[in-house]
Amino acid sequence: MQLNPHYAELNESYLFSTIAHKVADYQKAHPDADLIRLGIGDVTLPLARPVVDAMHKAVEEQGHKETFHGYIPSEQGYEFLREAIRKYYAQRGVTLDLSEIFISDGAKSDLGNLLDLFSADNTVLVPDPVYPVYVDDNVMAGRKVLYLAATAENNFLPMPDEAPAADIVYLCSPNNPTGAAYTVAQLQAWVDWAKAHDAILLYDAAYECFVTEPGLARSIYEVKGAEEVAVEVCSFSKIAGFTGTRCGYTIVPQAIVRGGQSLNKMWLRRQTTKFNGVAYIVQRGAEAVFTPEGMREIQANLDYYRKNAAVIAAALDEAGVWYCGGKNSPYIWLRCPGGMGSWEFFDWLLDTARIVGTPGEGFGPCGKGYFRLTAFGDAARTQQAAERLKAALATL
Repeated sequence: MQLNPHYAELNESYLFSTIAHKVADYQKAHPDADLIRLGIGDVTLPLARPVVDAMHKAVEEQGHKETFHGYIPSEQGYEFLREAIRKYYAQRGVTLDLSEIFISDGAKSDLGNLLDLFSADNTVLVPDPVYPVYVDDNVMAGRKVLYLAATAENNFLPMPDEAPAADIVYLCSPNNPTGAAYTVAQLQAWVDWAKAHDAILLYDAAYECFVTEPGLARSIYEVKGAEEVAVEVCSFSKIAGFTGTRCGYTIVPQAIVRGGQSLNKMWLRRQTTKFNGVAYIVQRGAEAVFTPEGMREIQANLDYYRKNAAVIAAALDEAGVWYCGGKNSPYIWLRCPGGMGSWEFFDWLLDTARIVGTPGEGFGPCGKGYFRLTAFGDAARTQQAAERLKAALATL
């Protein structure tokens, strides 16, 4: 018996676990400290009323023999939810077949599980900085990971003309942590590159609902030919506050065929073997997200977070601190003032302003000297955090 040796190559702990330990130690030393958390991207508003009503109705159904639901008839997800997602994409001119939509328990799971479909010999290209799960998933599998620098010089949107050869490429737009979002034209360049290099794009669209500016893509399938090279992963966590409810979906087009094998059929086979599906009650709640009533309330929630982002941005503007993001993303990506390092600024901000953020270095080497703040907090507390932030920065 041998253990997987690649786990020894991982960082000692996951970024947000490290932050949680540091905050716990700080609170132990300062039990009366009033901390405002703008670090982890967890939502704070409750589920929309139509979602809750749908889930209550589904719970009641589970209490009666005539309407009880046991094993999910398809690990791919109930047709009623897949049809709702298909119509959601159709509103943006994207045509999907129901067979291409797979319901999951969240984007994070599928971003790792999709790797079951690919050889461990494949080379993976990951933007830097980016969501650390992309790297860790591949390190665990023993794949070679290459990095593509996302910097202020390229607006944190690296393009394929800067890219080395790779088999699998992760793209996240709007990006976590920088908030940068690709245009349709920029993604067209990536799709063309993937075709030329026989590569697969894994496109993380978890924050698509925050895109408001014209010309920016909300789905990679807005790009011509993307269905031949791209798998899209999305989540209900950000659009509908399902961080504690757990539901997402992945689009695997029928058109992706390599070596005579259909990626769609491979994913279906993988899911039927290793996954038992998402609970009926949760899927009914997710379906309600796409009702007119659900979308109205959800858009109001998204506007709430957008206003929080504007409050944080205004504080940084007043303090003269450079940042990006916040317009098409719930994240503000700022340059640490005074030449401080990411973790140095984390400690300084925690001690000086009692604000918890996320060090940019935790998202990759190119995140050194940067810091992420989230707009997912309570509005009143975010306003309070903005005042603390301005006061603290004024002391530098």
